[in-house]
Amino acid sequence: MQHIWDFFENMNECVYVSDPDTYELVYMNKKLRKLCGFKSCEELSGKKCHEIIQNCSTPCVICNNDKLREGSFREWNYYNPIFDKYFAIKDTLVVDNGKRYRLEIAIGIGADHQGDKFVSYRNMEALVNEGLRVALQAGSPDTSIQIELEYLGKALNCERTYIFERNAQGGDDNTYEWVANGVTPEIDNLQNLPPEICANWYRNFREDKNIVIKNLDDIKDSDPLQYDNLKRQNIHSLVVVPLYDEKKIIGFYGVDNPPVEALDYTSNMLQIMGHFIVSSMKQRNLVRQLETLSFTDSLTRLGNRYAMETYIVNSSEGASTGVVYCDITGLKRVNDDYGHSQGDALIIRAADAIRKVFEDYGMFRIGGDEMLVICYGISQDDFNTQIEQLKYAMHKNNVEIAIGSVWREKSDNNMDRLISEAEALMYKDKAAYYKMSGHDRRK
Repeated sequence: MQHIWDFFENMNECVYVSDPDTYELVYMNKKLRKLCGFKSCEELSGKKCHEIIQNCSTPCVICNNDKLREGSFREWNYYNPIFDKYFAIKDTLVVDNGKRYRLEIAIGIGADHQGDKFVSYRNMEALVNEGLRVALQAGSPDTSIQIELEYLGKALNCERTYIFERNAQGGDDNTYEWVANGVTPEIDNLQNLPPEICANWYRNFREDKNIVIKNLDDIKDSDPLQYDNLKRQNIHSLVVVPLYDEKKIIGFYGVDNPPVEALDYTSNMLQIMGHFIVSSMKQRNLVRQLETLSFTDSLTRLGNRYAMETYIVNSSEGASTGVVYCDITGLKRVNDDYGHSQGDALIIRAADAIRKVFEDYGMFRIGGDEMLVICYGISQDDFNTQIEQLKYAMHKNNVEIAIGSVWREKSDNNMDRLISEAEALMYKDKAAYYKMSGHDRRK
């Protein structure tokens, strides 16, 4: 559970988490622990939120646990006599591993300036709340993330919001982006950033620090690589916070050019929203895994028949089309004589050859020893050249195949007919192979 609360540890406002059923405290951030006289979260064990926060022996009359919902905040203004402070309160429900938790953020607004500040907080957070509500209704996690970034960008009055994720090479990819009107998108220019560019940021993240830059020139000497990267994007101020998954830093997200006078508030809002961003990313990853399983042949990692049908449906009407129908000759003989593990190895080598030559096109395993390639938008010369390359790649991989191929200048949306033509030509090639080789026709 700790990874969720990591977002709030160093906030300038008071945060606590409790069990809504038992009212037991499970977390307080550093700010609130100091205010309540605790040195660590371990000291909270067995203590009730109403006992510590409200000095009540029974649950508070104003408790709103039954009204809280995941993904949205309930907001209210409250004077706490224990702390002698006015607060703008934000309450929400967080669900993790099937367990429900109440999360409360208390923003001190002070008696003297309560009115103006509260209106500002209320307006900003109302917009974020609406963003969360709309995001939860989105058709996909990717759409949810985009909605969350858009509403954050508008609420915080910044020019750009974005998410960067650490890739397998140790670099950083800008995976999501929202920009305000008139601002140039940067996502295409920020793929696989070298690790050294954000190295200083990650060092700060590991020390539980956010990145707050009030004036870009402040880092010109201390972080020249990042300075050049940000300068090119016309960034003069920013706030960036880390994204955690099971206490592991998986990237960061932030905003460019927010109002300088609101940097602390911006930092707090990003920390608050961090959990919902990561939650959406986890849902996205799960959806992608399920899609991969449903669209991919488990042995070869080529597309399966369902993937082929989807690929055809999404094809560009009228584009030139090439179809390659492949059959691995001798697979049954290998299975019978050497075992299915050797037969599987033969299939994998055939798939590797296809992938090497046709990686930019649709590649599918449609039967035990049958594979299909569909090439949209390919010229006849390129198509014929790649078929010869495929034959060479198969030979190098010690695979015998029969091939049937068909090319049409314009697709007529009758892919079944093209596939049937290619299949018929494959059988002719297969028959010629057996006749010439003298092998029996066992597959």
